[in-house]
Amino acid sequence: MQWRVNIPPLTRILLALLIVFSVSYQALRYGLAHLDYTAGHYLALIPQWALFTPWVYFTATYSEQNVVTILIAGATILYGGKYLERAWGSREFGKFILLVTLLPNFIASLIYVLLFAISQNDSLALVVIQGSVALQAAFLVAFKQLVPEHTVTLLKGAVKFRVKHFPSVFLAANTLSGIVLGTDTALVLAWVGFMTSWTYLRFYKRQPDLSTAATGNNQLRGDASETFAFASFWPDTIQPPVAAIADGVYNALVAVRLCTPFTAEDVEFGNEQATARGEGGLPNLLNHGMGKAGRNKQEDAERRRALALKELDQRLHAASTNVASGSRQQSSTPSSVVQSGTVDPISPSVETPAGTQA
Repeated sequence: MQWRVNIPPLTRILLALLIVFSVSYQALRYGLAHLDYTAGHYLALIPQWALFTPWVYFTATYSEQNVVTILIAGATILYGGKYLERAWGSREFGKFILLVTLLPNFIASLIYVLLFAISQNDSLALVVIQGSVALQAAFLVAFKQLVPEHTVTLLKGAVKFRVKHFPSVFLAANTLSGIVLGTDTALVLAWVGFMTSWTYLRFYKRQPDLSTAATGNNQLRGDASETFAFASFWPDTIQPPVAAIADGVYNALVAVRLCTPFTAEDVEFGNEQATARGEGGLPNLLNHGMGKAGRNKQEDAERRRALALKELDQRLHAASTNVASGSRQQSSTPSSVVQSGTVDPISPSVETPAGTQA
């Protein structure tokens, strides 16, 4: 049997880039260190030199520092990429990847340049920004949008997490690590990647209409559902103050026309789309296409639709046949009616012999 790699094309490319850039970064970092101690900046992002090597805004995400981070990044791209690329398609997934790769690195670089300008601390301008932390945060936000209520079970059921809690746990872990362990670049990338992904998915990304009544290839912009509001990412106890702050920022952006407000119909329709996505369940990341439950539901819906169309066609055909036969019957009735006292022309006549009188 021929072995088949069940990985979508763009996800394969990203995995290859991760391996190539990470290995190349280590080769530049250690192999050419005696020639140029900054050789790694050709793939990693260093704010002071980024304008002279602009490609690093992309390559820095896939240039990991060690084997552990390479494995984490590889698992993120493999499993997250397989699901998102199949859910959105390669074109939309590619747009998402470019956005959450380039923009977080650029914003993080700008933050460190501003901190350097304020503090005049040279180390801030020479900090190395690299790794897939922003990409990991973006993937978790995308999973929160698509399957927020799905439960992930670890250690044979000993640990259970709902997907909707992953982004906040990820941000808390990176924030704590940045403060305690000094991994401030991961802290910045995590928050910037989270905000970039959520803003794009909330207000700008076009997505298919999943409602059962929709026909054709309708495209919706953004996600106005209540389950994807900014406050929904945080624990229930702090959601009210977070919602108040988020609403204030949102209203300010609407006032200066930097953001288009959602209508009540948009929110209601977004909730319907969220429900439709939830009914499909989380696909099995190791199988092609949607999960078994999602495939069965879609196949059942298609089968019911086909049966309904077939039954409707049969009824229309039967109705047209009945109308045609009724009209023929009405047109033939006058010629077949036998009037009283009239001899049936088909009946045989009795001849009287010549000369015989009645």
